[in-house]
Amino acid sequence: MIPDTARRRRCAVVGLGARAQLFTQALSGPYADRVELVGFCDVNAHRMTVHSQWIGADVPAYAAEDFEEMLRRERVDLVVVCSVDRTHDHYIVRALEAGCDVVTEKPMTTDAPRARRILDAQRRTGREVRVAFNYRYNPVHAAVKETLASGAIGEIGSVHFEWLLDLRHGADYFRRWHRDKANSGGLMVHKASHHFDLVNWWLGTAPETVYALGGLFFYGDEAGRRRGLARDYARAHGSPAAEGDPFAVHLADSPVLSALYLDAEAEDGYHRDQNVFGPGVTIEDDMAVLVSYTSGATLTYHLNAYAPWEGYRIAFNGSGGRLELLVEESTWTRPRARTDGTSAVMHGTAVGDDAGRTQLLLRRFWEQPTEVKVATGEGGHGGGDVRMLEDLFGGPPTGGPDPLGRAAGAIDGARSLVTALAANQSFETRLPVKARDLLEV
Repeated sequence: MIPDTARRRRCAVVGLGARAQLFTQALSGPYADRVELVGFCDVNAHRMTVHSQWIGADVPAYAAEDFEEMLRRERVDLVVVCSVDRTHDHYIVRALEAGCDVVTEKPMTTDAPRARRILDAQRRTGREVRVAFNYRYNPVHAAVKETLASGAIGEIGSVHFEWLLDLRHGADYFRRWHRDKANSGGLMVHKASHHFDLVNWWLGTAPETVYALGGLFFYGDEAGRRRGLARDYARAHGSPAAEGDPFAVHLADSPVLSALYLDAEAEDGYHRDQNVFGPGVTIEDDMAVLVSYTSGATLTYHLNAYAPWEGYRIAFNGSGGRLELLVEESTWTRPRARTDGTSAVMHGTAVGDDAGRTQLLLRRFWEQPTEVKVATGEGGHGGGDVRMLEDLFGGPPTGGPDPLGRAAGAIDGARSLVTALAANQSFETRLPVKARDLLEV
């Protein structure tokens, strides 16, 4: 992403919520000699001020409607997009047309027309889009890629992939803007596109046909009433009914959440602490997906957002054996009547004392199983965040091209998205969906 030049690239960040902190700290810290942070853009001025205070720099701040003016005035070369998912295409396309390269948080966007706009703009302008699929950079996921590529289990016939979000992390999607499918595309798009990208990358293939079933089983007002979990409050802050509710997040208890959201409410009215059993939830929390790929392999995938533990299990079945991955990010979920004051939720950015094991097991035909040893990475997402940032901003690689091909572009973003979009359509129709009928990638 970063050319080998003495001049630092001029970078702007749009969308200054919690996830942007990864980028603002990196760009003002370890990569400040390569990239100059010259602009913030957000719908909320307070959040931009908070990020400037955190990094100790007076970064020029622009309102969302002044995005293009920022690009011109600050002579921006590179834009990092961390805004609400449905707005990604708006900023990506305008940045490309202004002659900028783009790094966008996943998902690249939320529907097929938006994805086509991005792909068309990239072809038209010749600029580059990179999608921040940090899980490609997790060392254990790299070990999976290397093991499969070595032919250790032969040709891959099928993959079984189960992802569990616990009652802390999973519930958080139902408190925020993500709970409205119009904003996020649902967890199929916002969360599972991460996982669909991993399968595409691991197998070196693309989705062909998708069939899926999904619904709102645990969260939302109807399920909450039926199971006696509902409490009478719209948002937790200032609500006596939220006291003692293990599903509530109390923003005032966390300096980070208080600064970014509670203190910013006067500007835009956004509530970060909505009731997970309140009305207005339009996304699913329990989803099953069946995918066929152009390589001939199949995937069975399940996403559960109300599990007692957090992590994932993946099995690859091949013509010469089986490869199994188990990652226990938390072995159980503690009930918390109040936020602990440091981190209200865990989004793969930290490892708590309730974390379990990570095991990669190779089971070849006619042989005893052997464990593939992998050094665990430090930092967010199993060390993936640090490695991704180095790839995005650290300059040309000294050892030549990455043999694992971890860098993800707009085509990769679209291929992960099309599986998710096809699953969403299949939820509605209860019919299989051809990926190419939604998006040709």
